[in-house]
Amino acid sequence: MKTEIKNLKKAAQRIKKAIKGKENIVLYGDADLDGTVSLLILEEAIKSLGAEPSLYFPERGVEGYGLNEGALKFISKYAPALLILMDCGIGNFKEVKQAKKLGFEVIIIDHHEILNGIPQASIVVDPKQKGDKYPFKFFAACGLIFKLTELLLGDKISSQLRQSFLELVALATLADMMPQIEDNQILIEDGLSSLSSTFRPGLRVFLKSFDEQNLSPRELAAKIISVLQITEFEEHLTESYLLLSIQDEREAGRLLEVLLEKNTQRRQIIAALTEEISQKIALSPSSIVFEGSAEIPHSSTGSLASRIKNKFKKPTFIFNSNQVLSRGSVRTPKGVNSLEALKHCHSLLEVYGGHSPASGFTVKNENLEKLKQCLTGYFEKL
Repeated sequence: MKTEIKNLKKAAQRIKKAIKGKENIVLYGDADLDGTVSLLILEEAIKSLGAEPSLYFPERGVEGYGLNEGALKFISKYAPALLILMDCGIGNFKEVKQAKKLGFEVIIIDHHEILNGIPQASIVVDPKQKGDKYPFKFFAACGLIFKLTELLLGDKISSQLRQSFLELVALATLADMMPQIEDNQILIEDGLSSLSSTFRPGLRVFLKSFDEQNLSPRELAAKIISVLQITEFEEHLTESYLLLSIQDEREAGRLLEVLLEKNTQRRQIIAALTEEISQKIALSPSSIVFEGSAEIPHSSTGSLASRIKNKFKKPTFIFNSNQVLSRGSVRTPKGVNSLEALKHCHSLLEVYGGHSPASGFTVKNENLEKLKQCLTGYFEKL
């Protein structure tokens, strides 16, 4: 008997039951490309079965990561409902309890490391949880959602729809920097194989935009990811979702022009901030990079941390500060576990989570200096 991902079949059965019983369904995805693609694929699968789910992406810079109080207040109007959290949720213990009180039944489909047990959701899918015997543990969330849709749709999935989903999965798996091995390698290669002949209007406009550059499928994917990995919001939907879900190619082309312009501006901001932070690092050498301010856009902390880490080969913590809290991204060199570092200093943090090479955190501003000392001490002892 083939080993299956724990609870994946159970999640598919519960979603089918909700569709059949005409229950409200709320899809809730992280706002990066992995979360966006996860939500879009599941939405299209559910729509093809005759239901119309409600959608929500949390704005990290304002609401923090994952399920949060503000989001619950907004989506409470849909309760009672089936709430499906994708690419987030595995650390939302308090918020899942709150969601249940509001009348939501919660399904979590996540791929992040499990730190302190799992929330009291009705169904949890995460290959890293205890008792999951599936041998491959490094899916992006979109890979799990793709497998879920295969169970949901069965032989109702057309070869064209399946291939369209795989194109999105390939992009999001690469964007989330998951290991390109085993199951992921198959998903990526299958998805990239048809990217240059995609039927999806939101991807076709990229082909036209980069037509003269004679790009390989991987080069094309990298260009698409650079535009779609982080975008702004419109009524709780990411602009990357809006582009990828558009049915009209002309409309998609207009939106892509706007996104390309915004992407150029963002890259200029990141380049300037990289230079500014690099000068500071040169003046005060330390075992880590720990930099932040209100001027650093929260949406750019991940890209900025990646650049600084690549340049200085040090564990890098970059954050945006508002009046009370700072929210940031962590990137670490190969073989250095960012989550273990955050775990070591967890008493100073409000929230933290992610993967070994890339994670995120929220801290009260009053604890910033203590956090810096704690992390510096941790890495000096390594």
